[in-house]
Amino acid sequence: MSERRLVRSVGVDRHFGALHPRARVLASQLPLTVLLAAGVAAAPAAWNLHLASAWGQAALALHAALFLACLLVPWQRFGPLASLVIPVLDLAAIGLSRVAAAEELPGLGVLSVLPVVWISASRLAPAAIVSLSFFGPLLAGVPWFFAGGVDDSPGRIATVSLLALMTLAVSLAMQFARAQLRRQQRRVESKEAELQALLAESRERERLLNTILDTVDVGIVAIGADGRRLLTNSWQARLEASAAPPSGAGPADPEWEEQLLLTGRDQSTPIPPGRRPLRRALAGESFADHLVCFGEAPGSRVVSTGAGPLKNDDGEFRGAVVVYNEVTGLVNALAAKEDVVATVSHEFRTPLTSIIGNLDLVLGEDLPLPVLRRIEVAQRNAERLLALVSDLLMSANSAVQVHPRKTDLAGLVEASLGSAQAHAQASRVSLGMDVPAPLWANVDPLRIGQALDNLVSNAIKYSPDGGAVTVSARTEGGRVLLQVADSGIGMTAADAARVFTRFFRSPAVRDGSIPGAGLGLSITKAIVEGHGGSITCSTFPGRGSTFTVELPADGHPAAF
Repeated sequence: MSERRLVRSVGVDRHFGALHPRARVLASQLPLTVLLAAGVAAAPAAWNLHLASAWGQAALALHAALFLACLLVPWQRFGPLASLVIPVLDLAAIGLSRVAAAEELPGLGVLSVLPVVWISASRLAPAAIVSLSFFGPLLAGVPWFFAGGVDDSPGRIATVSLLALMTLAVSLAMQFARAQLRRQQRRVESKEAELQALLAESRERERLLNTILDTVDVGIVAIGADGRRLLTNSWQARLEASAAPPSGAGPADPEWEEQLLLTGRDQSTPIPPGRRPLRRALAGESFADHLVCFGEAPGSRVVSTGAGPLKNDDGEFRGAVVVYNEVTGLVNALAAKEDVVATVSHEFRTPLTSIIGNLDLVLGEDLPLPVLRRIEVAQRNAERLLALVSDLLMSANSAVQVHPRKTDLAGLVEASLGSAQAHAQASRVSLGMDVPAPLWANVDPLRIGQALDNLVSNAIKYSPDGGAVTVSARTEGGRVLLQVADSGIGMTAADAARVFTRFFRSPAVRDGSIPGAGLGLSITKAIVEGHGGSITCSTFPGRGSTFTVELPADGHPAAF
């Protein structure tokens, strides 16, 4: 509070110092002139007696001359101390007035305080100010002292001395206050300099941040908790302009995102307002890799979006930052790759089917045993190649078509284990089943059977030194849980995180020369998710793996 008052007083001093020198002198003289005029108006009879005396007339003439001097003298031509002649002569005029009106106006001596204040506020040396503040009123009272009688001398001496001491006290108080003011002013100036330096540094950092944000090839939007945009870099502004309507209100509008043409990955289905990136971020969601298409096809731009919340020190939500990264080229490249894989795989199926069919015909003929063995090898490899081509075709399809119906999962598990029995015996792996019969679920038996075959085949394949594979199932809270557990080589946590990625094969599998293309688990995941379910993997190196499939017992929701 004291610093606030100091700033206000410093502001007043600056405004006063900015006045013209003549106006400054007049403003300093005006309080004394106004008080004298008020005294005349308040006690005209006393002042009439005052003017009847030659001393009074001289005092009034001197006051008038000093006031006119304030108005007419070009003080700007003289030094800053030249105007101090006015308060010194004011003391003399007050002294003359005291002689003329000693009885009628006994308190005129108090007016000496005003010239003393003027002198004390000047740039005069402190010693000179103190001397004038004491000796000026003292000498001005000498004529009044000698005008009195001998009997009144002690009282007049006391009056003159007390008035001089009072003005001295006023002067000393002002000097002390000015010293305090100067010290506090230096503190304020020091703080102001620090603030200016911090402000300059802040502006420099802001320019640097804006330069960085406008240089990076990603879009960045920061929004407050009230939905107002705090920041939008130039890349994002151009991206939004490509999807903006012709007469849009612009980013300043809180509903701007709802006006943009945003579609899903199919580039045709509009994204509902509640699922748009900024709206989700404003609701407090944190997300990553949410694909959004800006603009109309075929010129739309696919963007991967992510968001994170902004919180204060108390953990309260204060807004969010949303990042937009264009992946149009990557999405187009993946689509082209899938088209190539689908086309090549489809072209492979026809000749492979023909080869396998002709091999079946040859095997039905009466041929020497060595020839039959070679033809059987060719048939097995052709069937293996056809299975790989089928997996590639399945993997290339972006969506898995499922046709669910009421199915007994216990029968599917039994059939899958029966088909894998020969493979298990060759690998010295025992197969076990713990599934209640019947176990009904609304699934596509062909697709779920394919998923089970993949999981059981993998469990046997990745148990090269023998072991056990167990398939179990149970219902739990309206869902069906299928588990395929093995005691094989297992995986690391890093490998388990990528095990459902297409064409992924762990280093241990590659080093062990275990055959495979890395498509079985990705296809299984697509089948399970096509039913509205999920699949997880629990594993540890050297201790085997457990794959858990969770399916809705009544099938996937209608809106899935």
